[in-house]
Amino acid sequence: MVDRRFGQLVPALDLVHGTALEAYRGDVLSTPLTPETAAFLAQLTGFPVKQGALWHEALTHGSMGEARDYQRLEFLGDRVLGLAVADWLHGLSDAAEGKLSQRLNALVSRETCADVARALGVPAHIRLGKQARDDGGADSDNILGDVMEALIGALFLERGFPAARDFIRKAWDKPMRAGAGQRKHPKAALQEWAAGNRRKPPVYALIDRSGPDHAATFTVQVSVNGVGETQARGSSKQEAETAAARDFLKQFA
Repeated sequence: MVDRRFGQLVPALDLVHGTALEAYRGDVLSTPLTPETAAFLAQLTGFPVKQGALWHEALTHGSMGEARDYQRLEFLGDRVLGLAVADWLHGLSDAAEGKLSQRLNALVSRETCADVARALGVPAHIRLGKQARDDGGADSDNILGDVMEALIGALFLERGFPAARDFIRKAWDKPMRAGAGQRKHPKAALQEWAAGNRRKPPVYALIDRSGPDHAATFTVQVSVNGVGETQARGSSKQEAETAAARDFLKQFA
């Protein structure tokens, strides 16, 4: 945190690990990060920032028009997250591969990543262009999910896999304990319901796409011949399809 009486960074409480952090050194202040964001990242990960430019990149959206944004780190962080969660699930359960994959997909989904980002306070530190922020980019599942993975990528590069794995196990503790992915995905459940009732497979159709690329809204309709149809919206086509399938099952199953 910043002690404004003395203009210095002082030890803060680690939000994820629950321990006191060492005082920050001058090298942090020379990074592109603001002192507040450097302090936030140290609280978040349990480590003082070493490579400020790396974390600056992880928090930068393309709407800023800078040479580097979070996309490359998001690509890396996505793989680190997948490995860490797969390893975690493998150690927790002797379930069959199909069940493990079902849980993995739910835990690393864009929606779960975005929920974790919100719970940790990431939105306030994302660097968005004015129009993107005005359009609600700081609360977009797409952007929050990508930034969360980019931060994992940055932590992996700066501190290695063990540190990234430990961070993920702390940050994802709640969705893991809540049983994310233990229930069948709505689209799979609807597919099975249709087959069990001797109906043709459900058909998904994109009805509308609106808004800018960084905060797009998709409207999808799902129909089962001879039964009915429902529509739902989401920040991605997949999210809208999932919501439509869930609504269909509530209404017709």
